[in-house]
Amino acid sequence: HHSQADDLRARFKVPEWGAFCHTARLRNRLPTSTEFNLTVPSYSFPSSLLNLFKTYIKVVGLVYFPQNCQHDVKATLERDVMSKFIIAPHMRLHEWIAVEKGYFVEVGLAYELEDQLLSATGDRHDLGDRVGAYQTFEKGRTCDVSSACHWTVNVAAASGHGKLYANAYSVSPCGIFVPNDSDIETPEDLANVPISVGFQSGSHYSTIQALEPFLSHNEINLSFADGLLFKRMENLIDGVVPAVSLFSGPYYFMEQLGYRKVLDTSFMMAAMVSEDAELEDVEKYFSALRMAQKDIDLRQELYTHYYRNEFPERFKDQMDTRLFGPGERIVFEPYSREIFDKSREWIAERNIFEDGLGVLTYEESIVASKMAEPAE
Repeated sequence: HHSQADDLRARFKVPEWGAFCHTARLRNRLPTSTEFNLTVPSYSFPSSLLNLFKTYIKVVGLVYFPQNCQHDVKATLERDVMSKFIIAPHMRLHEWIAVEKGYFVEVGLAYELEDQLLSATGDRHDLGDRVGAYQTFEKGRTCDVSSACHWTVNVAAASGHGKLYANAYSVSPCGIFVPNDSDIETPEDLANVPISVGFQSGSHYSTIQALEPFLSHNEINLSFADGLLFKRMENLIDGVVPAVSLFSGPYYFMEQLGYRKVLDTSFMMAAMVSEDAELEDVEKYFSALRMAQKDIDLRQELYTHYYRNEFPERFKDQMDTRLFGPGERIVFEPYSREIFDKSREWIAERNIFEDGLGVLTYEESIVASKMAEPAE
């Protein structure tokens, strides 16, 4: 099934092995083969491969196993892996409520949650300088559906890194926070102050958007060296940085701890769907989230404890989620061509992507079973 299959067999020196290929579910599950030292005869499998028949293995899109167990492995993969819709939570409440209330089961979705940025210490949010949400799409996310700010999903979809789900979007509260004893009290005080944001992530765009009425572009000083959400929060708490853009649980945690919000920077999110996800499963997923959104609207205080699920262990004992708000709200209205085009114009005017915004059209970049008409 792959032009490099014979070469890979030879490198593994196991010519009698067979191959089973199912790129729709196995692609991007583990690091690419370029990270495997295939040319070393005494090749040592990384720890991630020790659970070979429980998880996924990617070797240029192929799974290799002894010929005499091909049937059993194929059946196991089809039953336990390929049939499941892989969901990446995004520091919000909806997916956890859908699990608790059985909404995914109710809509007939066989699912698995796979949080790609979760760790006990939050280290996985420390991606390095100028590495953010867009770069994770470039590398390839290992799920069927995930979320990010709409600007990044827009450009990533137009660049062929997935499909933007166009029948809904969401809006997340976000803000620029500083220590309570900081001299920074107004947006104008942020002139030339390094503000920690995620590179080509929601905080990057939204900070520019919110500060433009107050500061010139030369006065807006963004720092991309402090990683994603939880790492930025940790740096502010540790006094490493003077100002940080935060959303979701960290937004409310900063309020709880008494940090000062200098400026609201709330922004729009969008969902990215993998190229090979089944549209029927995508619609089931959003049907479950619609029910979860109603629960949040009605009784948010019953569910804010779920913010703890994705927080670093270091801060869990300090959290009082009774003080937290509803966070991201899903809006079941179309991400229309007008929104798509205007967003790209805004990004282009600020030269946020030096290599262009992708060449695919709106129709080529989105996925939706039937486009709803925008509300009057």
